[in-house]
Amino acid sequence: MTGSGDLSHVFLTSHTVYQLVNASCSFSQAWHYCQSRFSSLTVLGQPDDEDGTKQLFNQANMRGPIWVRISNSLAPTSTLTLSKQNVLLSALSFTGDSPDCHARARAFFPPLASASTCARVQFDARHESVSTLFSYATRALTNEFQLRARADETRRRVLLAPIVHGRHHAYRASFPNDARWHHVCVTWRKSDGLWAVYVDGEKGEWGVGTEPSRDMHGHGIFILGQDQDSFGGNFTEPFVGNITDVNFWDVTLDDEQIRRLEDCTSPLEPKPLFSWQELNLTLHEVKEVAAVMQCPGLLKQKQREQEDCRVLDSWTRAVAQYSTTLCSHTLPFICKTSKDRYVKKKELEESQSAHPSPFLQHLMMHGVNTGDVLGMPDADESWESVTHLLNVSEQYLRGSREQLESRDFPSLVQMLSRATELPTTGNQSLTAARLLSHSFIGLADMLISQENADKWQAIREVISGPMAVVHTIDRMVTNLSPLLLGDTDSVQIHFNNIRMQVQEKTVSESTGGSEFCSSDWINNTDLDCISVPPQSMQELHNNGFGKVTVLSTWYSSLKPLMNKEENITVIPTITDGSLKYMGTVLGSSVISSAVVGDGQLISLGVQFKLQHRTQNTSGMFYNPICAFWDFSLTPEDGGRWSTEGCEVISLQQDSTSCYCNHTTNFALLLQIYDVQWSQENEKGLQILSFIGCGVSLCGLIFTFILFIAVGVPKSDRTTVHKNLIVALAVAQLLLIFSYWASANQELCLLVTALLHFFFLSSFCWMLVEGLLLWSKVVSVNISEDRRMRFYYALGWGLPLFIVAVTLMVSLNKYKAEQHCWLNTESDIIWAFVGPVLFVLAVNTVVLCRVVVVTVSSARRRAKMLAPSSASKPHTLDLTWAATRPVLILLPVLGLTWLCGILVHLSVVLAYLFIALNAFQGLYIFLVYAVYNSEVQNAIKRIQEKRKALSFTNCSQPISFLPSQKTPGASWADSLPTPSSPESSGSSHITNSTSSSLIFKNESFGTDSFVNFSLKPAAGNQVVQLMAFKPSAC
Repeated sequence: MTGSGDLSHVFLTSHTVYQLVNASCSFSQAWHYCQSRFSSLTVLGQPDDEDGTKQLFNQANMRGPIWVRISNSLAPTSTLTLSKQNVLLSALSFTGDSPDCHARARAFFPPLASASTCARVQFDARHESVSTLFSYATRALTNEFQLRARADETRRRVLLAPIVHGRHHAYRASFPNDARWHHVCVTWRKSDGLWAVYVDGEKGEWGVGTEPSRDMHGHGIFILGQDQDSFGGNFTEPFVGNITDVNFWDVTLDDEQIRRLEDCTSPLEPKPLFSWQELNLTLHEVKEVAAVMQCPGLLKQKQREQEDCRVLDSWTRAVAQYSTTLCSHTLPFICKTSKDRYVKKKELEESQSAHPSPFLQHLMMHGVNTGDVLGMPDADESWESVTHLLNVSEQYLRGSREQLESRDFPSLVQMLSRATELPTTGNQSLTAARLLSHSFIGLADMLISQENADKWQAIREVISGPMAVVHTIDRMVTNLSPLLLGDTDSVQIHFNNIRMQVQEKTVSESTGGSEFCSSDWINNTDLDCISVPPQSMQELHNNGFGKVTVLSTWYSSLKPLMNKEENITVIPTITDGSLKYMGTVLGSSVISSAVVGDGQLISLGVQFKLQHRTQNTSGMFYNPICAFWDFSLTPEDGGRWSTEGCEVISLQQDSTSCYCNHTTNFALLLQIYDVQWSQENEKGLQILSFIGCGVSLCGLIFTFILFIAVGVPKSDRTTVHKNLIVALAVAQLLLIFSYWASANQELCLLVTALLHFFFLSSFCWMLVEGLLLWSKVVSVNISEDRRMRFYYALGWGLPLFIVAVTLMVSLNKYKAEQHCWLNTESDIIWAFVGPVLFVLAVNTVVLCRVVVVTVSSARRRAKMLAPSSASKPHTLDLTWAATRPVLILLPVLGLTWLCGILVHLSVVLAYLFIALNAFQGLYIFLVYAVYNSEVQNAIKRIQEKRKALSFTNCSQPISFLPSQKTPGASWADSLPTPSSPESSGSSHITNSTSSSLIFKNESFGTDSFVNFSLKPAAGNQVVQLMAFKPSAC
């Protein structure tokens, strides 16, 4: 950075202040300077920022260019993310089990004046014979274009040789026979006959054809894994291994294009004739597998992206013009901040200038002026001056009885930020580096002391919090790490609130993980630890790193300085009704890890274990969440907490272990919940749930058994009853099992889905009950078979569809956190509530319509048969009999699940839900069994049959007195049939209100007769009587 920095050009809007820094800075310096002054760079393409920039350009009479940042972009730290090097592709596995295994491309090939074919191959090291990676054959020439391979056992390499126009070239290009993935390409062009073979992005062999050149014939067949001794067949040289990312172009790729392909950098133009992305292949005894491979170009692409930064050049016709330039160039820039922050900061600076604080007076006594503290960092600034400034400040704070004032904090944070910009390319000594780092950490340690909590709160309008100090420490350690180690492989710096370790690790195949631990000695807490696991270190080795530096830092005092929720936007994770969300606070120490390799930060997956810092407050529950501080979120405020990429590994009573897929500053956030249900309530609800579900399940099972045992006549009505009972019974059984399933997340998710399905099915079958009632009473326009198929689709198919769609759309938010039921805190609950409300509404309409129709028809029938007041009770009986099952069960189910949905609001609703749920089975047993006329009639028939059978076993038939009409015939033979004259309206039996049958009982003598009084039967019913003679009498 050069220039003193003219800060006189300022433009104010109603909410934002723009400040032009007319000094030459690199993009990184500009970014960090704005951040050190609690502001940020202007954003590319933002209209308000463009207007502010235009106003400042007019004030300063300048045109540009200036640095701008991309919205939500990361800080310029040149961090590499190794995990993004791995690419997952679909591959073909040629096992060699069959000599005919191959894959044929379904693509059209015109005559070709140029050709290029590239693929990634994994050669089977055990295969020794000649093999063909790919072959292009035409009817005119089968060996038109090929690439062959064979293993060289002595050199332990795989040799490659191309065939062009039938001419076999020498085996010269090669790659190691190490069973790893390798990128190979073959190119050819007609103009000069030039061909080339590329291996892993480098040209391995090339040549020029001597024969007259011509186009490759068109309409050919492209085969993977085989040669073609005849057009499309006669395979003799199979490839054994794996192939992926195969593409065929009708152009000749140059060296740079092939390197980009090998790097996985970007797709090429024009589009290939055959593209692997389309995977348009016919497979013959070839398996499709997944292949994970490394693409080193992703790292290079990341580096190139970080080397280019965006600038605003000028305006053309009132439109801002942007371009790209190297980040190392030096340009002016504009910082923007909120108006309130700017005004407060300006007041503090004017106050320090007019009436310096005791701390600033001490610095001035040692030759430090306010410009050295509040001014801009200078590229020519010496280590000695910065070290002197830090040392004087630290000594004053440690030895003086005067405490820091809140207005000193912005100056101290800016002082630390200036130290992070010191160049490390000179001949700085190990002693100077360690002295500077010791003074730096010592000063930062006193700044984040718990004694300064009230001062941090007072200055919050200017500095968002102590994470600004943490950010300067991260930058300082990264910048000085090459100078701190010297001849040692580990350096530690310990203060009361900050512990730091810089460790150099040699990376090899056998390298273990790197762990750093620390604890609060004063409060005698257990260890907080962070580690780079062995698999992450192995990933470094696989990417070619030999040595890396692991930087670890532990901060013990940040919790009381950050106990507010301004920087926390984490949503509640517990969604059941037993807890009420109160807020989220920092609940642990802050621990950080960074890995530096080849001068750049490398982001790796890390594990950490932190102790909880909770208060023993009765009635409160604390749920720990793994989080990290993201400086790129709201950079004007210094960042905020985020949970992206972090997850809980294990949870203990006083500690939590986490895994995050990147390196930064980590902590545990504690979500605070007010316990709505006590342990006694929870236990009581659980016991009552078991009892209630058991009672309900028994009632449903008894009802279903009764339907089967008594032989209720089959009908669509009884079928619907049975399906409803089955759905509710399975749901009750799952509800009992859900208490044990909650301990296993996968099993709990399955139980939740099944509960969702079967409870939805029970309501859908209730809807079927209503529709069936409608079809019987209001509108009959569909056959019974078609109607039952529709009912089955509605009762079972619709719930299955709803559950499947809900799972596909929002699997992660489907289940509640603590219980096996739907997430009531999200919109997922409407996948149950919506259908339930629909069923209740439709059945209410059906019931109202059925009652109206039944009453009106019953009244008409009563008037026709017996127009008297006695018909009114009969009308009510008919109406009640038709609507009783649905009318009783509908409010029972509806009221039960109204309480079930609102159970999280009150423990009273929880008890009411359990009670109503327990009576569901009992209600169904009473309505569908005890008071069901079909069941009652079936039971009566069974009772009468049993009485008749028992009487038959102990009796003999009694002969009747012969009829006077037909001598010698029995009385039964003399009964009138429906077609006989006796059954007509003039029949004596049917017309008389009572009649007598007299027959002779032979067991009492010839003159003994028995007289039976008969009543007329309705309609043409045939009455059969049988008498028996007791055999034992």
